[in-house]
Amino acid sequence: MTDRSVRHASFTLERAYAVPPSRVFAAWADPVAKARWFAVPDGKHELDFRVGGKEVNRGGPENGPGMTFESSYQDIVPDERIVYTSTLSSGEDLVTVSFTTVEFVPEGEGTRLVLTEHDAFLDGHEEPEWRERGTGDWLDKLDGELRRPGS
Repeated sequence: MTDRSVRHASFTLERAYAVPPSRVFAAWADPVAKARWFAVPDGKHELDFRVGGKEVNRGGPENGPGMTFESSYQDIVPDERIVYTSTLSSGEDLVTVSFTTVEFVPEGEGTRLVLTEHDAFLDGHEEPEWRERGTGDWLDKLDGELRRPGS
């Protein structure tokens, strides 16, 4: 029998980047740059970065059903804020539904990024700690993207 439950969780992550908010924001807005730090290796990534636009990040099956992370952009203020809603699915199973705000705060010559996410974890498919750790991992990959020559 399937576990039919909802577990709610929220987290906030902060990162400091040594580049201005416009550069950090651009790494979220540009499809090529975003794919380098956000896409699943050997997966499929699509980005339509505008209010009402969609982002899809799909990973193929390794030892199970493929995972699909799909977002809809609700609010975008260039160099300041991004607000989006997301779903994560494993095959046909809906795993999580999320509401996320990303803020780009100037700090001297750099940026303090503040990401706050509110989640509904459905039917025991994912744990809040996994999501927070995974989100932190891709924010660390964003730092690598910002340090890339020519970025």
